[in-house]
Amino acid sequence: MDSQQLRQAFLNLKAEKSLRQRDAALALGVSEGEIVAASVGASDGPVAVRLRGDGFPALFKQVETLGSVMALTRNESVVHEKTGPYVKLSHEGHVGLALGEEIDLRIFYGQWKHGFAHAEETPRGPQRSLQFYDAAGTAIHKVFLKEKSDVVAYDKLVQDWRAADQSTGIAVQPAAKKDAPKPDAQIDAQGLRTAWGAMKDTHEFFGLIKKFGAARTQALRLAGTDYAQRVDNGAAKTVLEQAAASGLSIMCFVGNPGMIQIHTGPVSKIKIMDAWLNVLDPGFNLHLCQDLVAETWVVRKPTQDGVVTSVELFDKDGETIAMFFGKRKPAAPSCPSGPRWPSASPRTRRWPRCRRPRSPRPPNPMQKPTPSPPTARNA
Repeated sequence: MDSQQLRQAFLNLKAEKSLRQRDAALALGVSEGEIVAASVGASDGPVAVRLRGDGFPALFKQVETLGSVMALTRNESVVHEKTGPYVKLSHEGHVGLALGEEIDLRIFYGQWKHGFAHAEETPRGPQRSLQFYDAAGTAIHKVFLKEKSDVVAYDKLVQDWRAADQSTGIAVQPAAKKDAPKPDAQIDAQGLRTAWGAMKDTHEFFGLIKKFGAARTQALRLAGTDYAQRVDNGAAKTVLEQAAASGLSIMCFVGNPGMIQIHTGPVSKIKIMDAWLNVLDPGFNLHLCQDLVAETWVVRKPTQDGVVTSVELFDKDGETIAMFFGKRKPAAPSCPSGPRWPSASPRTRRWPRCRRPRSPRPPNPMQKPTPSPPTARNA
């Protein structure tokens, strides 16, 4: 169908079934970016303005002028929402940072292809947003105006970055297919373990698994139980509930190829709704579809300041869903004083804390996309 037909089909679905934008796209068999682009140039209903794509870092820097907004980053399995101002934005080439207390981002502009300003009327009043998509039309990041946001600054940003081409629709490209992991026999497992034990910073990890040609979950499995242990997929619930009960500040990372969004601080209101594990706190919402968590690992990475421990969630394709850490400051080990990370078995064995690991033992041998969670109006 053409863009006009797509827009009409979307409006019909929205009226009949009250579907959110992403869910309607799934129902129509198109990308969310195509749904939004179908409203470019519209005069009523949802209205979109195409933004120039020749300077996303400079465009995004201007988001600092909007004041307090809601930042939303998601992947197929989880939605991460943070409210606050964008501050301390910087970039070098195609990599950017936002280093605010509330909104903390790692940005990969090389994945960004389409940007839109989007406005529509909702039962709660006008909803204005900036929405960014990759070449396949998959959402990378969204910025929603809140009650205290600066609408004048938003209008100026849209005017400053309005593209000359305001035709409807976008051309999307198929998502790149992921290479199949190498067989274990082709991975230098002992070399991987030796390099793992020599890490001085957690940021070395990506380069390490790339060097040895291992997929992430494959590297965890081959590293040995001194460095990584698979645990029950209910571990995220345990971490969040224990953090809420103790008041422990945690870090929660959620990302996609174009953005990583981080919450640092306590969590309080943990609620289960069907398959969704939710954090519903002022300033931070998390919506995790537990049915899509295929593997959960407790991972220990040595650094020059001690061992950093995380709980990491993966989907059936081995893609990272979310990662949880104890809050840590630079030059301080990750050593939570509140709840313990989940153990690898029902026994009471716990991970040793804040010690560099022993030389590791050899390892033991051994969907469709999900709709938005019921509490994530904007996802």
